[in-house]
Order: sequence, then structure tokens, then C-alpha cells
Amino acid sequence: MFKKVLIVDDHDDINSGVLNVLKANNIVNIVYSQYCDDAHLKFKRAIFDQEPFDLLITDLSFKKDHRECKILSGEALIDVLRTEAPELPIIVYSMNSLFQKVRTLITKHRVNAYVCKDRKGSLELSQAIKAVYNKIQFLSPQVKNALSSKLDLEINDYDVELVKQLSNGLSQAEISAYLEQNNMSPSSLSSVEKRLNKLKDQFKANNAIHLVAIVKDLGLI
Repeated sequence: MFKKVLIVDDHDDINSGVLNVLKANNIVNIVYSQYCDDAHLKFKRAIFDQEPFDLLITDLSFKKDHRECKILSGEALIDVLRTEAPELPIIVYSMNSLFQKVRTLITKHRVNAYVCKDRKGSLELSQAIKAVYNKIQFLSPQVKNALSSKLDLEINDYDVELVKQLSNGLSQAEISAYLEQNNMSPSSLSSVEKRLNKLKDQFKANNAIHLVAIVKDLGLI
């Protein structure tokens, strides 16, 4: 079983829960951090001391406070650590259950497991730890289809944002204004129209409402 684990989460109660799961799996050398910057420093220090971590368990979202940080999210931390320790086993433990996010973390960042913080989160986290130790990928049931071939469509974060705002009741002109206000590009009305039409073709949607329904069913928004 894993010998030394780094937990990164900004909620004390979550850290306590993860701690209990690890102890139940006979893992006692546990370090936790509430800031991604601190986690990175602890990770590097462990390597310097020749006592490296052999498992990372991290959340994705971290609330901003008075402290200025360079690494602002779990995904950013994973990106950094992947360059320094490409083979480090990583388990994401998050409230986020959007398929697009899970798919990106699995395919781009090569995380070994994705566990949803849910009613059965502790049980699934324990299962994930055992699976990853045995070099088996683990996904919580609610995100199991994130790697489905049905999602092999060309869709990115920009597309997801377009459909999300469409689902919020915004017109194409209002989406264009929203994108411009939030410094997202392309933001022109013609660009929004063209991209939404392309998405309707890709997903074989009859109209905007149908497109939103399909994308929601796929767990992308």
C-alpha cells in the first residue's frame, strides 16, 4: 500500500474524512495542505529530503482569501507536478462532476482516479486508493461515461460556455455581450452564431433547446 500521501483541500472536514479513509487503509504517513502553493513546496521538500510522496489526493477548487497564490487550482497543481513527477499517482476528489472536466484530467493530465464528493464519496475514495495502488484506473459511477466514445466530438471549454449561457436563457446577442464583458474570444455575434450552428450539426440537434438538452444529457454542463 502507499507509504506517504499528500492531501490538498481547503476544507478541514474534508481533510479529516480523507484522513480517516487513509488510516483505514493502513496509511499513516499523511501530510495535508489547504493551499496549492504550500502543497507544491511540501512536494519539492519531500523530494529534497529523499522521502517523496507516492500518492496525491487533491480537490480542484480552492477559495481565494487574503493570501496571494501562484497556483490557484487543483488542475494547475496537477499540471505543475506532472512535469516534476510524471509517474506520480494522482486521485482527484471533487464536487465537480462535469464530463468535460473529468475527460480533460484523465486524457491531458493523466490522473489515475476521479472520485466525486458525494454520499458515497468516502467509500469510493477507499476503492480508488486500492485500485490506483494496483495500477487500475477508477472513476466514480456518476462520471464513468466521461470517456465514452460518444464524447469524441470536437468540443472545448469555449463551446461549453456557449451552451451553458444558452441554457441560462441568453440570446445569441446577449451571449456575445457576455463573452466580451468577460474577455472571452471570439465574442462577435457572427462567431457565436457560427459556433452554435456547428455544434447543432455536430450533436445532430434540431434547435438550440435540443442542443442544450443533448449537452446536459452528456454531462458537459
